[in-house]
Amino acid sequence: MAWTWRFETADGTETAPSVQPEEFTTQGDAESWIGEEWRALRDGGVDQVRLFEDGTEIYAGPMSLHADDD
Repeated sequence: MAWTWRFETADGTETAPSVQPEEFTTQGDAESWIGEEWRALRDGGVDQVRLFEDGTEIYAGPMSLHADDD
């Protein structure tokens, strides 16, 4: 199984991430990576992400990277 992230702008258009991800072998590894990198991704122009397992979206809808981080 492969876990991958899709990176999007606010309108849902796919965009290239400022931090290059790897292909993850577990959901936990993918989620840990996004937990570490979300600020850099957001600062690089990514507004939201979607997690996929072998092409199937895991969450219902995108996850915003504009959480209150103060």
